[in-house]
Amino acid sequence: MELKLKMTLLTDTIFGNGVSVPGGEDSSVLCDQEGFPYYKAGSLKGIFREEMKNYIAWNPDCGLSVADKLGYTGSDEDSPEKLRFSDFVIPDAVRQRVRVSVKEPEDVLEAFTWLRTFTRLDEEGIVSKGSLRNYRCVKAGVVLTGRITCAEDDVAWVKEILGLIKWVGTMRNRGFGKVRIETV
Repeated sequence: MELKLKMTLLTDTIFGNGVSVPGGEDSSVLCDQEGFPYYKAGSLKGIFREEMKNYIAWNPDCGLSVADKLGYTGSDEDSPEKLRFSDFVIPDAVRQRVRVSVKEPEDVLEAFTWLRTFTRLDEEGIVSKGSLRNYRCVKAGVVLTGRITCAEDDVAWVKEILGLIKWVGTMRNRGFGKVRIETV
């Protein structure tokens, strides 16, 4: 069964792509060739795994196994019980509207993101020399859509675990990446 999901960014969020732009950005955002930001399926799977482990620890009699449901048993077989995640992307309707007025990938990226500047303070509250950092963040309020495919018998607990996910992306301990994930 396929669950259609909506992820609403409640705070600015950093979907880091591991690339820096010398003299510009210390960390950029993961985006497609058109400049639209997205969140990788594998990253969501990792967050889901973390929350699933918590769920199993809190409910030891639930009968779930992280290895079986997320595919870590060493088997490459396509099991109908194995969860499948898609990337979270900007919805098609929004993409079409943006394409009408914005042509360059850099301008598309600017429409959904901005640069945030950080510095490190020393013990006396003074900015440490050489500590200025720029991170590209996806703006709060952006909505992304994705899917999870699972067995019909698993839908209830998958939804319950999705409800436990409150933070995604980089710098969650600094208040970035608060999200709401819901089925649609």
